[in-house]
Formats: sequence, structure tokens, C-alpha cells
Amino acid sequence: MLREGLCYGQLDVDAEDPLPIAERLGTLLPADIPVVASPLRRARGLAEALHRQPTFDRRLLEIHFGDWEGVAWKDIDRQLLDAWAADPLHFVAPGGESAAVLQARALDCVSSLGGDRVALVTHAGVIRALLGHWLRLPIDEWSLLPLAFGSVTLLEIEADAAQRGPRKEQRAGAGVLHYCNR
Repeated sequence: MLREGLCYGQLDVDAEDPLPIAERLGTLLPADIPVVASPLRRARGLAEALHRQPTFDRRLLEIHFGDWEGVAWKDIDRQLLDAWAADPLHFVAPGGESAAVLQARALDCVSSLGGDRVALVTHAGVIRALLGHWLRLPIDEWSLLPLAFGSVTLLEIEADAAQRGPRKEQRAGAGVLHYCNR
């Protein structure tokens, strides 16, 4: 179970009972929508409660904090935390990965999905990284986007607009964005 004050990234722990959350979220999703989820137990349980046959994709894992996984934040070397604060996009915790790597793999996952609509069951870091990309926010802003556990973040992306976009770095799926979190 999740405990307050510990560093969780890819540490595979259970979360709260997914059934009440699935009942609430299930009313917001079309009945036939495919579900793609992180394989970590705290996402897997909700995905399985939402869909009879969800697909699991490791690219939707939370950020890997390496040696920090399961360690109390107060016990992590202050100099390393300061180095992370100085470069939150590219800093790599010992044995872990950077936020830039997290964002790249999450975007790779989304760009590989077929169909018009899909529900992702994943982690706050992944959701923030995806939102940061499509909202064109710097990490100092996207890393602080408020996301409640069990909330729904709705992204409607008009792919046609991506093809017409004025910015060279726009890719398919980076068009007009409608976003809300509840």
C-alpha cells in the first residue's frame, strides 16, 4: 500500500480499492473504448475493473527513480535533490531515468495507439508529461499540474490540425487540444 512520504515511481505497490473508482469512471467512458494501462498493480487493478481485456504497455510506467524507490524523501541526499531541482527535465536519480525520457516513452506509446479513442490508465507523472507536451508547457509548469488519484483527464486531440500546424516540431496527434481534469 502507498505510504505518505516515500518516493514512489516504478515501485510496484497496491493502491486503494479500484472498484469504487472504476464505478465512477466507468460512467464517463464509452462502453466499447479500449483501455491501455501501465502494468504496475496500482494502475492494473483499475484497468481490469474498467475493461474485460485491457492492454498493458510498459511505456506508461511512472518515472523510474532508481535507488530512490521506496526511500523516504527526507532521507534522500539533499545535494541530489538540489541537482534535480536545478534541472528537473534532464536530472537522473541514481539508477533511474529523467523526466525527458519518461515524456519520450509516453509520447511514443500514445503515437503508436490506433483508433480514434482510447482510455489510458497510468500515473500522474505520465499524464503530466503528456499534458506538458500538448499544452507546450515547460517542465516547471507541467510537473506541478494538479491531478487527483482516480481523476479523469480528458484530452481531445484533432490530428488533422497537427498536419496544418505552423510549428515544425508538431507531430501527428499534436493538433488542437481540448483538456480538462476532474
